[in-house]
Amino acid sequence: MRYVAAYLLAVLGGNNSPSNSDLEKILGSVGVEAEGERLSRVIKELNGKSIDELIAQGREKLSSMPVGGAPAAVAAAPGAAPAAAEKKEAKKEEKKEESESEDDDMGFGLFD
Repeated sequence: MRYVAAYLLAVLGGNNSPSNSDLEKILGSVGVEAEGERLSRVIKELNGKSIDELIAQGREKLSSMPVGGAPAAVAAAPGAAPAAAEKKEAKKEEKKEESESEDDDMGFGLFD
């Protein structure tokens, strides 16, 4: 991902065809050591392609991916959700009881 980001930075900076040394300079400026093979591969794959088109293609791919995992988890274990909700309620009640008892004597009778 860092190599792609460096490539995008170079293109946004006006260099439509960045070289290995251009990307190494960008990565080196933030303390990242570049691997020559990976760097060459990114340049080979992206060279000559429109960045705007690549971003549009990436957005299409991302929009087709499912997000949120919660419905799948509930469907996988339908009995687990009510039990978890009951545990949360019990914890809330315990905390509430503790905080009420702490508030009763707070500030009174400390030195009596």
